[in-house]
Amino acid sequence: MRTIFVWLTLLLTRMQAAEPTADAWLAHTKIAPPLQVPASLDAWQPQRAQIRAKLIELLGDLPPRPLVSAFQVIAKEDKGTYTHETIQFDNGSGEIVKGYVFVPKQATAQSKAPAILYCHWHGGQYDIGKQELLQTNATPVAPGPALAAAGYVVLGIDAPCFGERNGKGPDGPQQKGSAGEMTAAKFHLWAGRTLWGMIVRDDLTALDYLCSRPEVDASRIGVTGISMGSTRSWWVMAMDDRPRAAVCVACMTRYEELIRAGMLKAHGIYYFVPGMLKNFDSEAVIALAAPRATLFMTGDQDGGSPVDGVKHIGEIVSKVYALHGSEAAQHFENAIYPGIGHVYLPEMWEKTLKWMDRWVKGE
Repeated sequence: MRTIFVWLTLLLTRMQAAEPTADAWLAHTKIAPPLQVPASLDAWQPQRAQIRAKLIELLGDLPPRPLVSAFQVIAKEDKGTYTHETIQFDNGSGEIVKGYVFVPKQATAQSKAPAILYCHWHGGQYDIGKQELLQTNATPVAPGPALAAAGYVVLGIDAPCFGERNGKGPDGPQQKGSAGEMTAAKFHLWAGRTLWGMIVRDDLTALDYLCSRPEVDASRIGVTGISMGSTRSWWVMAMDDRPRAAVCVACMTRYEELIRAGMLKAHGIYYFVPGMLKNFDSEAVIALAAPRATLFMTGDQDGGSPVDGVKHIGEIVSKVYALHGSEAAQHFENAIYPGIGHVYLPEMWEKTLKWMDRWVKGE
């Protein structure tokens, strides 16, 4: 009997050792608690500055952003109601970055228009990048022409490893797709910075250029995207105060809940910032947007955004918006769609347009 007991004990021990759980990993790792929202706006402002400063530090030793004079328009095509431009710039770290600009015909230097910085998704679609603006691979409509028709100047660029940057990493064309993404991440870590930091840096460079365009009213700019594009959008809002509003579809992810759900696999290596959880979880990043208008739309069946984490973020961030007064409360919305996964529904697109018209155009 004793022999059987010992054997069962050893078997259970081996099974537990062979299958470590997220709870066991977390129990032996010191991570930051949920963001503690102070009681007053005066107390929040220095805390906000500290969080942004820490984010800049965690992203690593990023090269200075190139000047807007580095941008060139290399092609221009009349599309009737708008002009479609192809632009490029040297990002100062070894790559030429290309993007698309959509300019409504009514937008001029004398009649400036609101603008949208559009951030494309990941989806494992490394060949697409900025082409997403002209396709429906991620969105119900082609967002470039649709947003231009709504009266916005629109800009979107290829993120690192995507579009015309696929196969342009340090290992060259032999490393494309996820292999190229991994190679780029390795290079940047050796250089003391992160791939995510470089992604956000390029987006902020694009924002610099968008604000400089003569047809753009730099006081009326929004940022949007789905999936990786959503995460890019809320990081842009966190790192820069110029955008007035954001719409983020999917990827409202709280990292502790993501770990507990066993869904780290849902996000590529680009997504991870060393030391992040030692300092704070993602609600600290999202909260930096307050009191500017931010809309999140997430399906409750999206494995990459566990719904308990989505709700947790919403609860915390709502408290930060409340510090700015009762009117600011309507500037934040956390919409959860029952029975929906990682998708962009037509009704979500309609809500995106209404949100941007209200908070960017001011209609």
